[in-house]
Amino acid sequence: MSTLAATATPTAGLSGLLCLALVIATLCYGVGCWIWPFGACRRCKGSGKRRSPFGRAFGLCRRCGGDGRRLRIGRRIINTFRELHDKGTR
Repeated sequence: MSTLAATATPTAGLSGLLCLALVIATLCYGVGCWIWPFGACRRCKGSGKRRSPFGRAFGLCRRCGGDGRRLRIGRRIINTFRELHDKGTR
C-alpha cells in the first residue's frame, strides 16, 4: 500500500496575493479620500443646478445645496473614526 505525500496547493499563494491586492487597493482609496475629500454630486452631476419640471428655469440642487460637491464615503468613514478617537481621548 502506497502512502500519499502532502502537497502544497497553488491556491494558497493566489488567495494571499488577492488579499494583498485588496489591502493595497483599500489603502490607495483611503489616501485618495484623504487628499480629495469631495466628489461631484450625483444628482446634478457637479453643476449645482437642477432644472424645473418644464425645463426653462433653474434651481439649486437639493442634495448638494447648489455647491455641486458631496463628501465621499471614504472621507465620511475617516471623519467618523477621527470623532471616535477624539471622544475617547477626552
